[in-house]
Amino acid sequence: MSTPDSPELYRFTQPIVGMIWAQTNQGVIGADGGMPWQLPEDMAQFKRVTMGHPVVMGRKTWDSFPAKFRPLPGRTNIVVTRQEGWGSTPGAAGAVVLDSLDQALVEAQLSPGGNEVWVLGGGQVFAQAMDSCNVAAITVINTNVPGDTQAPALGPEWSFRGASPVKGWHTSRNGTEYRFTLWAKGETEFVAPE
Repeated sequence: MSTPDSPELYRFTQPIVGMIWAQTNQGVIGADGGMPWQLPEDMAQFKRVTMGHPVVMGRKTWDSFPAKFRPLPGRTNIVVTRQEGWGSTPGAAGAVVLDSLDQALVEAQLSPGGNEVWVLGGGQVFAQAMDSCNVAAITVINTNVPGDTQAPALGPEWSFRGASPVKGWHTSRNGTEYRFTLWAKGETEFVAPE
């Protein structure tokens, strides 16, 4: 298998359950219920990767999206929460609400585009999903900002599969440096599109 130079330009040759997040060099993924940076290119990458596929997230992650972006268009939005009755509140409008990650992953795989399922977090959902996922699409941001939520640790069963750029950093139009990375577990294969 050849490794793509640009992980934002791939397609998987088998069904996957992936995690997608942005983090600082130190692994910070959130602060006070949001992201402590502005990076439009990461938002574009997130949309490009997840569009047309179901997304699974915890209630706090759902709540972190501005109301005008909920539900994320073009994707089945599945929210996992143990908060009884939340699914019937106005804040849950547009979400498929389930009380366990296992149920959410089954629902996602049966949804349109379910050959690729993307777990969006937050921290507790990532920790629970780690064993079920075989791909991690991670935007690394070259910054050091404080935060209260850390990225999940990828264990030795994960292998680095590529980055864009291969070396160094892209520079955002706002001056922030970043790179897209792709990690996979086991024999997960992908190819660059033609």
